[in-house]
Amino acid sequence: MNPLPSTVRTDSVASSRRQFIKTTTGALAVPHVVRAGQAQANANEKVVLGVIGPGGMGMNHLRSLARTDRVEIAMVCDADQERMAKAAKEVEERSGRAPAAVSDMRRIFDSDDVDAVVIATPDHWHAPAAIMACDAGKHVYVEKPVSHNVREGRLLMEAVERNQVVFQHGTQSRSTAHVRRAMELLHGGAIGEVLVAKAWNSQRRRSIGKSQPEDPPGHLDFDLWLGPAPKVPYRPNMLHSIWRWWYDYGCGDIGNDGVHDLDLARWGLGAAADIHPSRIAALGGKYFFDDDMQWPDTQNVLFEYAPRDEGDRPRQLIFEQRIWSPYVQEGFENGNAFYGTEGMMLLGKSGGYQLYGKRNELIEDKPSGSPDLGAHHGNFLAAVRGDATVHADVLTAHRSSSLCHLGNIALRVGRTLQFDPQREAIVGDEPANDLLGRRYGEHWSVPEEA
Repeated sequence: MNPLPSTVRTDSVASSRRQFIKTTTGALAVPHVVRAGQAQANANEKVVLGVIGPGGMGMNHLRSLARTDRVEIAMVCDADQERMAKAAKEVEERSGRAPAAVSDMRRIFDSDDVDAVVIATPDHWHAPAAIMACDAGKHVYVEKPVSHNVREGRLLMEAVERNQVVFQHGTQSRSTAHVRRAMELLHGGAIGEVLVAKAWNSQRRRSIGKSQPEDPPGHLDFDLWLGPAPKVPYRPNMLHSIWRWWYDYGCGDIGNDGVHDLDLARWGLGAAADIHPSRIAALGGKYFFDDDMQWPDTQNVLFEYAPRDEGDRPRQLIFEQRIWSPYVQEGFENGNAFYGTEGMMLLGKSGGYQLYGKRNELIEDKPSGSPDLGAHHGNFLAAVRGDATVHADVLTAHRSSSLCHLGNIALRVGRTLQFDPQREAIVGDEPANDLLGRRYGEHWSVPEEA
């Protein structure tokens, strides 16, 4: 590796700060334990971050964190030189200090000065980058979905566990006040026993059009962008942000917006959904768009959770997706409904909730609320310092992201899946079981166990 730029500190003050952060967070990963009684002398210690993929949602993270007290963004990384330069300028303008700008994320992992990383790359990089970060001893905040496939999610869980690092998933509704209040009501029995949860993703996306291979722009290191994915020619409707519609790089809109609502649906079902579902069925396809998009624009998935023990009931989770439909349903463009034995709740991660009792009596109405990214960052940083428990740990991330992957697999093979939640295997269907992992190219980022 080349030596790190001089803007990354190596002084004794930074060294003592790193030692403080490492010694106060070692036990936070699995299980996540709140560490109390931190020394007051450390109150002004900063958490030093590297931001990997600072475009799109990554830029939102960067802008929020650059002005956060007790945070220093020391390094930014992107395969696109223009995006990388824009990110570095943004950090300098907001914090008064220019970060080191690198294209190879291993430069961040090799730096002793970086305590934690924020990963907002395309989906196919999420788990490989996060695994490398964990193995380098970095605390990790990674965007949703946590993985590109079920197998990588399990490998990342193992990496967090063996390295005992703090991990936060980018499902920021887990830190949003009105959502947390809604979950308190559901888990407290406000609508009785929740037997069915529904999540929907209804909005109007744009066509990605059709294209042919061509040379990548000079400011983009396309081979580096591909990373662990198979090598293919560049096409102009592959990136940026368009990558999510291609099998090898994204997970479709179920893994983009849908994962937020699936995560809330699973959370609302409570302990019954603290495991993978046992049966998955799906219908859908490309009903509207005529373009290069590989993932469906219309998708309906049913997940069934088996009873946990004798006397328990099964639970059902329903997902609906129409990304050509700009119509609000049940009050929310993207939302959730929870059906209990004594009532119902409607919840929007943007828009609040309504709680209904028997005979449709409105019991509680919270008419507003929106995802709180700053609160989610704050929770992660507090956990790194040893002052909190993360709201979206790696197990939570893996179980919710796996719903996206299993729903996609059921649709692709056109069959109901029988899933073994303990072994994380599809029973009696090898073609479907093969889709629990993915194809890789030859690259230094491919996980060793994959």
